[in-house]
Amino acid sequence: MEEAQPPLPLGWQDRHGPADFIVADSNRAAFAWLADPARWPMPRALLVGPAGSGKTHLAAMFAAAGGRVIEDADRDTDGEPLFHAWNAASAIAPLLLTARAVPRDWAHRLPDLASRLAATPQVAIAEPDDALLGAVLRKRLRDRGLRAGDDLIAYLCLRIERSFAGAAAIVERLDAAALSEHRELSVPLARQLLEAQGELGF
Repeated sequence: MEEAQPPLPLGWQDRHGPADFIVADSNRAAFAWLADPARWPMPRALLVGPAGSGKTHLAAMFAAAGGRVIEDADRDTDGEPLFHAWNAASAIAPLLLTARAVPRDWAHRLPDLASRLAATPQVAIAEPDDALLGAVLRKRLRDRGLRAGDDLIAYLCLRIERSFAGAAAIVERLDAAALSEHRELSVPLARQLLEAQGELGF
């Protein structure tokens, strides 16, 4: 009996167009704020949200409209590039910083940058509700060229970690399992994966 071969990586990409962004209660304020930088009190903004929440998607749309983006700004341990980018921002080229953490928890140790970040308008993305979690699951599967029935989406929403990261993780696992085992996406396949990881799969 042949062993299942590990799946080969495929060249799929997330779709980051305006029509692909799912607007919901958890991200509505951020979406509206970034869509109209001309109304900002200064040409700078900070977008904070958990992993997989759509920060990169919003940043891509912002950049396409002419803004400058620095993603994962909270991971910059130097601080000098952020400091100079903050100072260089203008109404013609507004600056968007994305991060998972609020500025007081960032890695840099520059007092001048800290004071500027404290004055920078912030918008946040919260973890998804049930409706958004289901929509995110569908989008991530669709971006990979996969389709899922309503029964599978409902099953997953009740059992996976209620977060954007949880949605991303289960989609990756489902894709890999379906490819390696030559199976269609289904509730039994999802149950098999959840039970194999010791997660609740009733």
